[in-house]
Amino acid sequence: MDTAVFQNLIKNHYRTHGRDLPWKKNITPYKVLVSEIMLQQTQVDRVVPKYNAFMKVFPSFKALANASKRDVLKLWQGLGYNRRALNLKKTAEIVTQEYNGRLPKTQDNLEALPGIGPYTAGAIRAFAYNAPALFIETNIRSVFIHHFFKNKKNIHDKDIFPLIEKTLDTKNPRDWYYALMDYGSYLKTVTPNPSRQSTHHTKQSKFKGSDRQIRGAILQYITQNSKATLLALEQYIVDPQKRVPRILDALVQEGFLEKRGRSFFIHE
Repeated sequence: MDTAVFQNLIKNHYRTHGRDLPWKKNITPYKVLVSEIMLQQTQVDRVVPKYNAFMKVFPSFKALANASKRDVLKLWQGLGYNRRALNLKKTAEIVTQEYNGRLPKTQDNLEALPGIGPYTAGAIRAFAYNAPALFIETNIRSVFIHHFFKNKKNIHDKDIFPLIEKTLDTKNPRDWYYALMDYGSYLKTVTPNPSRQSTHHTKQSKFKGSDRQIRGAILQYITQNSKATLLALEQYIVDPQKRVPRILDALVQEGFLEKRGRSFFIHE
């Protein structure tokens, strides 16, 4: 497909069908950071209500930095991958203490923050600072595969990146990436997911009955009750495989929980 035709297609679709998402309004680096961390491995429709609730309670880096881990994890319940919540809080602490409350702008400084890899750093640069960063995620990948790699399989991101660079709107990368991602989301409703043609495509593991579900249930119980004993958790969680003791030990080792006597608490 011709580059100009492709760009016009994406932009025209965005003008009429762009998604109305809360983090696109009154954009700040903090809003972008929170949304990007929440959107990691989580669908937009699950993120929107959690994002709105989170921003009401923790509207700034300072508010999040000063919050207790228990309060942050309690509000995070339902999003999963709770490590993201702790990374986000730790990042807020670093930004407050080391960067005078301002999120850094460079790729290297962003990637040095907890839980931020190359993709998230690039997305933050584009959406928070309107910088012409190059990055790829599942929706962007789907768009380029659909239009430039029809009937091909095992497509590597290294083959897509030159096209991302070639088609990038360097004057307004923020809206261009929003347009690409919204178009990619739309594509998945009208055609089989193009990302399945990518070598990077992976199926998310089953949640029900998994260790992740048990971890989430443990943290949910403790954030709601302030503490828990092994007996209380084993009565609360349906776990025929008797994994609660092992997962509790892992949560203590990872810094989520601390044990005092027979009770477990959120580690502050």
